[in-house]
Amino acid sequence: MGAVPPAPRAGRCCTAVTTGQDERGSEPTTGTSAVSATDEVLVARIRAAEALRRLGHAVVGHDADPALLDRVAEAANATAAMVEKGERRSRPIESIKRRLWEAPPADGGPMSHFEECVVSGAANPMGIAIRVRREELDAVADFNLGAAFEGAPQRAHGGIVAAIFDDVMGYVLVLHRLPAFTGRLTVHYRAPVPMAVDMTVRARLSHRSGRKLFLTAEMRLADDPQHPVIGEAEGLFVAIPPERLGLFTHGDDGPGAA
Repeated sequence: MGAVPPAPRAGRCCTAVTTGQDERGSEPTTGTSAVSATDEVLVARIRAAEALRRLGHAVVGHDADPALLDRVAEAANATAAMVEKGERRSRPIESIKRRLWEAPPADGGPMSHFEECVVSGAANPMGIAIRVRREELDAVADFNLGAAFEGAPQRAHGGIVAAIFDDVMGYVLVLHRLPAFTGRLTVHYRAPVPMAVDMTVRARLSHRSGRKLFLTAEMRLADDPQHPVIGEAEGLFVAIPPERLGLFTHGDDGPGAA
C-alpha cells in the first residue's frame, strides 16, 4: 500500500457518496432526513443537526427576551455535556479510500461528500447543507442562506459564498473520479448574494494540465436562469496520484479512470 500524503493545508480531498435530499423551497437550507434508514445512528445525527441549524438561524434572525435565551443556553450546555460523554468520533482515511472506488451517481442523482461536511453535509449542525446533484459532467447545487450566514445586511458573507464554490467544484472531481485538493480559488463577486432566496451554483472541469485541474463555476438566482451571473469562480485543484492513496496501481477502472 502506498503512503498516504499529508492533509493539504489549503484544501481537502474530494470524494462523494449518494444520499437522498429534499426540497426546501424558500426556507433556509437545513438538510434532510430522507436518507436510507440503514444506519439508525446516522439518521438520528441528521435529525439533531437539522434542529440545531434551525435553532442557529432562529437565534441570529429573531428577537427573543433574555429569559428565553437563558433557557436556550442552559438546555444547550446541558445537552452538550451529555453528548460529550460519548466516545470521540474521527473520520478515518480508510473511509476516503473506499469512496474513491465508488462510481459516481447516475445523471440527475444527488451527491454528498460525507454527512458531516461543513458545506454540504446533512449531519453537520454548523453547516450550510447545500443540495448537490449531477447533471452530465456538471455539479449543480441548490441552496437558500439563512440568517446565520449574513455578512452585510441582507447579504451573504463572502466567505460562505467562497466555501460553496469550493465545495461544488469538489463534486466535479468526483464525477471525473479524480482525487485532488484545492490549490487556489478565485471568486469574482459580481453582485451581492441575497439572503433567504433560492440560489444555484453550476461547476464543471474546464481543462487539465498534468496534475493541475482547472474548474469554473457560476452562481445565479435559481428561479431566474437568465438573470445576470451573481458570482463566478475559477479553481485550481491538484490531483493526488491514486497510488499514493494505496488505491489504484494495476488496472484501468479505479480512481482517475475516464
